[in-house]
Amino acid sequence: MKQVVCLVLLAGAACHDSNSPPPTPSPPKGVTPAKLEVSSAAFAGGAPVPVDYTCDGPNDRSPPLAWSELPNTAKTIAIVVDDPDAPSGTFTHWIAWNLTPDTRSLPDGANVATASGVSGENDFGKAGYSGPCPPKGKLHHYHFKIFGLDTSLALKSDAKRASLDAAMASHVVAQGDLVGTFQH
Repeated sequence: MKQVVCLVLLAGAACHDSNSPPPTPSPPKGVTPAKLEVSSAAFAGGAPVPVDYTCDGPNDRSPPLAWSELPNTAKTIAIVVDDPDAPSGTFTHWIAWNLTPDTRSLPDGANVATASGVSGENDFGKAGYSGPCPPKGKLHHYHFKIFGLDTSLALKSDAKRASLDAAMASHVVAQGDLVGTFQH
């Protein structure tokens, strides 16, 4: 059965089929977001996410992440890790926001954001990072997304993905994505 998910954003509503990724939060009017290069010392783009960062490992240990310098219009950083290949639609493994704009990396096992950041509730119902854990069979793609925002976000620590997406709407000044894979 096809589901349609709608997010009410500051500038209107955005809807997407539950089997497709949620819309990327938009930049401020007239701004083209700068491209961030996102990398990990644990895996290369397009390569498998090591077991240590999945449900076959500790399941709460985030991989190290690094990204290029943000434009000086960025006031905070947000992180989204999701799996658009999940059977029920895009599944969120981690959301974090309000990292300071001078943060260029998170160490192995950071899990809950550092540098004054806040982690929200993932789709497992937990705060912080939960690793890739797809059903057996199909290869899944995990997107480790970094957003530079032109504002800090007034969200509670139990906020979920839809609230983060809505709060980021019209505030993205830079973005980047590292994709890793995992399969049982």
